[in-house]
Amino acid sequence: MVTMQIFAALVLLGTALHGAAPMTHSMKHFVTASSQVPNFPEFVTVSLVNEIEALHYDSYSRKVETKQEWMIRVSEDDPQYWQFLTENRFGVQQRFKHNIEDFKQRFNQTGGVHILQLMQGCEWDDETDEVKGYSQYAYDGEDFLSLDLETETWVAPKQQAVFTKHKWENNKAKMAQYKHFFTQICPDELKKFVKFGRSSLLRKDLPSVSLLQKTPSSPVSCHATGFYPDGAMMFWRKDGEELHEDVDLGEILPNHDGSFQMSVDLDLSSVKPEDWTRYDCVFQLVGVKEHIFTRLEEEKIRTNREKPTDKNGIIIPAVVLPLVLLLLAVIGFIVYRKINGML
Repeated sequence: MVTMQIFAALVLLGTALHGAAPMTHSMKHFVTASSQVPNFPEFVTVSLVNEIEALHYDSYSRKVETKQEWMIRVSEDDPQYWQFLTENRFGVQQRFKHNIEDFKQRFNQTGGVHILQLMQGCEWDDETDEVKGYSQYAYDGEDFLSLDLETETWVAPKQQAVFTKHKWENNKAKMAQYKHFFTQICPDELKKFVKFGRSSLLRKDLPSVSLLQKTPSSPVSCHATGFYPDGAMMFWRKDGEELHEDVDLGEILPNHDGSFQMSVDLDLSSVKPEDWTRYDCVFQLVGVKEHIFTRLEEEKIRTNREKPTDKNGIIIPAVVLPLVLLLLAVIGFIVYRKINGML
């Protein structure tokens, strides 16, 4: 694992040589088909560019909608682009409608709530020009098929998926189409999106950093929110040296506005109050020389325990997931209820 010191050196070196650090850009398509889910579209696709929702289509509107202003410029040299995308999504909708019925037969299911999902997309390194593609299917919340592009094979964890695995692997023309899509079409489209959305996708936003604590005996959490992109590191130091013990690093999570947040907790149970100021929290964003240092001082710690009934008191920031993740959470809950006989 790359240490924090090496990470910081690479950040500074990349900034000095290139003016901006290289990035790995991504485009992800989430496709969800459902059966007998009340008040929910039977088919939904959401496309993310660098983890930001860019396109949306569902079986209610039957129209591709842009979620970012810069996406409108994509069709400047192709007036038929949106019609093409809409027709493409509608075709996928019809195919998934057939597929979910086929899956129900394979699993000997006659009715009830069922979910078929696909996550596919590609990544592009703007420094090495390396591209990677991936495609993964899931049914009723469990893995069904995943593509190994290097070996041109499909991984089938379910017995019901073996037939499709052999069928697709033996169809050399279909495999060639997959390879062309993931190594050419998807990366080219991603590069075009990055070009038009450069001012938004390539921006560098530093976060606001706060020290949070639930109770006097709880760990102190160093919480950063509002940063972009998600290439960030955060850690605690003591006397200028990075700490590895009594530290719990959380995941980088998305905010509703496309920015990100993360936290790193420090257990102070064995630290004397007079030694608190020897500790500080450091936040680093890839491609940015400026780091954020927050010294551990009691008066800086935000807590809601002093005025629990004060409506104007401190509210610890909560994670608001983007539409696609909320969608998947709802679907997962429905599947869970179904499996447990509650639907």
